Amino acid sequence: MSGIGSVTRKLGGVFLSAAVCTAALAAPAAAQVSGDAVRVGVLNDQSGPYADPQGPGSVASARLAIRDFGGTVLGKPIELIVGDHQNKADIGANIARKWIDVDGVDTLVDFGNSAVSLAVQDLAKNKAVVLNVSSVTDRLFGENCSPTGFVWNYDSSTIANAIGRAAVQASGDTWFLIVADYSFGHSLQEQIERVVVQAGGKIVGAARHPVNTTDFSSYLVQAQGSGAKVVAVLNAGDNTTNTLKQASEFGITQAGQKLAATTFYLTNVHSLGLEAAQGLQFAVPFYWDQDDASREFTRRWREERGNGNAPTHLQAGVYSSVLAYLRAVEAAGTDDPVKVSQKLRELPVDDFYAKGAKVRADGRLMKGMTLYEVKTPAESTGPWDYLKPIQEMSAEAIIRPLSESNCPYAAVN
Repeated sequence: MSGIGSVTRKLGGVFLSAAVCTAALAAPAAAQVSGDAVRVGVLNDQSGPYADPQGPGSVASARLAIRDFGGTVLGKPIELIVGDHQNKADIGANIARKWIDVDGVDTLVDFGNSAVSLAVQDLAKNKAVVLNVSSVTDRLFGENCSPTGFVWNYDSSTIANAIGRAAVQASGDTWFLIVADYSFGHSLQEQIERVVVQAGGKIVGAARHPVNTTDFSSYLVQAQGSGAKVVAVLNAGDNTTNTLKQASEFGITQAGQKLAATTFYLTNVHSLGLEAAQGLQFAVPFYWDQDDASREFTRRWREERGNGNAPTHLQAGVYSSVLAYLRAVEAAGTDDPVKVSQKLRELPVDDFYAKGAKVRADGRLMKGMTLYEVKTPAESTGPWDYLKPIQEMSAEAIIRPLSESNCPYAAVN
């Protein structure tokens, strides 16, 4: 416990000094804010394998959203606190518990680890608003949903629908799956198989690998031998990076097979390089170069971040969720989590990330996705110019319908 406490104090101290705290204005008579401040806690992987697509970049997004909102809400300052869950559910839960019970944090944002998200959403129920941005388990708006919990980015069933249907429609009707041999990979395999078959495709083979392996040669040989048009990589983190590096060495895409990834980020493309990543397809709800509004956000985010990187869809989602939360607090006239959650479900989410999108009764933001393909080195015109759009998909086409929800709060709106 002492180790967990030191992590929280260190990160809280570093980032709280950068919080946007301006002088309080006279609050409306009806406004009710606990603790004389509205506190936003960003909880994610700050230094581990997922720090690049989340981490400090998500903190910069939250800080920018607070600044854009004006730094105060209902006449009270907005404070930003940051914690590192180290991809461990017990550490994440202990940080969240202290934030809620001791520090008066009103909303917890990001996460990026399904076990952490499930633990935090459960303990924060009706005590704080939970904005899941970087976690992919669809249980967060299913059997483990919460009246004060929300899913702002994508989820495992949506990823399967987006990639599976789009690829089959583009003549990728035979699939070979390379699967991480644990619950995350098994769940994705089940969902990909269902979607591909329903769309008229066929699974011609699958191979499961241990999480700690670094040699994917035998699985890639099986994929090549299967003759499948699509080789889907159902793993994450270093496993995905190593699979794709070795797939490039085996000449998978050069031989005519398509590579499809599930949980993949722009920063992965940057790390791999276009030579290795070219031809890979994956679906995301945001790309920094998709339109003028996303490019303008990227310009401002780079200034806030202090480097020339491009924001990932996770970091863009953090900005959108924090801004939507603050608008809901203002509309509710209070930071009471239940009342704010009701407003989050009522108000449209209107920003560069989600133009006019709505939040469903089960807490799912109805945001579509785009299937992208990684450019060849010859197609790229400069730094971070990595993706080309293949197909846009509406939220209604890829997100599990509310009629199939097993969320006990789905009827609440």
